[in-house]
Order: sequence, then structure tokens, then C-alpha cells
Amino acid sequence: MLVDISPDFGYVILVASSTYFLMNWLEMRTLLARSEYGVPYPKMYSDDDRFNCVQRAHQNTLENYPQFLILLIFGGLTFPKLSAAAGMVWIVGRVFYALGYYSGDPKKRMRGAFAYIGLLALLVFSIITALKMLGFVNFV
Repeated sequence: MLVDISPDFGYVILVASSTYFLMNWLEMRTLLARSEYGVPYPKMYSDDDRFNCVQRAHQNTLENYPQFLILLIFGGLTFPKLSAAAGMVWIVGRVFYALGYYSGDPKKRMRGAFAYIGLLALLVFSIITALKMLGFVNFV
């Protein structure tokens, strides 16, 4: 069975492409923090927790990025507009997460916890896509 990709999948591609800007923003903030707090390469952490908060915001996003992309793409095959919207929720949530973490108070990273709503929606969309392809559901 071939997958019929809707023209609306373009929204999914736009959301996936927009993560380029998120990732580069996080990277630049980490590079600036290295300079500001005097943390040379290849050190990953510092005795200064303010740098560690900036670095962890970037690193944690990198840790979650592969699963986000896979779920965005797979979910987008069946639900392109909903997946694109859920993807944007994840991206905006990651910005709030990072800004909260940058405050120096790690608890403030929870301001971006709503990103998981987008990720959970993408998981559901991906599972439904798989079940549809396997012939277990045909209501979509």
C-alpha cells in the first residue's frame, strides 16, 4: 500500500522546518552563556548554575527532538493540519521551557510543560496512522 500524502502535509513540513530556528536560538543562547560565564569547550557544565540552566535547556530539547520529529511526520500523514498545530504547541512550549530555565530557577522551566500536550497529541495521531495502515481502523 502506498501512502497518499495530502497537500496539507506542507504544513507539517513548515513546522518541521521552523524547528531550525528554535534549535539555532537555543544554540546561540548556549554559546553566549559560555562567553558570559567563562565556560570553555569542551566543558559541558560549570560551577555556575546559571550557565548549567542555559545548557540544560538546550540539551534537553536536543534529547526530545528526534521523537518529536518522528511523531510529527508520522502523525502528519493522516492528520496534517492537526499535527502541524500540535507541533507548533510543542515548539512554543519549548521556548517557554527555555525562558523559564534561563531565569536561573530550574523550577520555572515548568512554564513550558504544555509542550507535552502537543507531543502527546502527535503520539496519538501517529498510533492512529499506524493502525490505519495496518487495517485495524478505517474511520479516518
